[in-house]
Parts: sequence; C-alpha cells; structure tokens
Amino acid sequence: MPFVITSACQDEKAADCVEVCPVDCIHEGDDQYYIDPDICIDCGACEPVCPVEAIYPDDEVPKEEESFILKNANFFK
Repeated sequence: MPFVITSACQDEKAADCVEVCPVDCIHEGDDQYYIDPDICIDCGACEPVCPVEAIYPDDEVPKEEESFILKNANFFK
C-alpha cells in the first residue's frame, strides 16, 4: 500500500485528498477516508493537501499509527 490514512482523519473528512487524486483511489468509509492500495499509483498528490496531516507513505507511518495500515487494507477486502 503506497499511502495510508491515519487517525487524524477520523471524523474529519475534509475530502481535500479526494479532490486531488488523479485515479480516484480514495473512498469514504463510516469514520474516515481510505486509500485503495490496488488503485493508488503512489503519486503523492494527496499527502500535502491533507489539512490534518493524516496521510503517510506506508513505510513512514508513525509507530503509534501502524494499526491503520491494516485498517486501510481491510477496508477493501
């Protein structure tokens, strides 16, 4: 999974990331947005526009947020 949306997005849903995604890989869930790992092209357009800084490359997710890697992946199963 190239990018992961973490806890800062929960109940935020500003959707700035959705608007800039060139491949429409960001989907709304009940409590936050999720990035589809099979569609994401790893362009990084979403990361700098997130107003709550919730988006990270999967290999840079802070340790305390690592559970969101699995949460994002499971959303699309």
